[in-house]
Amino acid sequence: MTLSLLAIALCLLLTLGYAGVCAASPFGRCRKCDGLGFSLKQDRKGKPKRGKHCRRCDGHGIRVRKGRHLYNLWARTYRNGTR
Repeated sequence: MTLSLLAIALCLLLTLGYAGVCAASPFGRCRKCDGLGFSLKQDRKGKPKRGKHCRRCDGHGIRVRKGRHLYNLWARTYRNGTR
């Protein structure tokens, strides 16, 4: 029984930790452009240069975290339901 309690406590700790990260920092770096807002290309000499504008983050380099997105959906539904 102690092993199951340990597993429950670990899952609870991870969930609350991720909720804390989403509350403190709701935005993360874009995974497609690594937070640059554009892709890197190389010219003929091999030097990196600015590429295309990132479509996923619209060139901002940040994205909303999944947990924060779910919280925003829940809050919007709650707000619309209590009017």
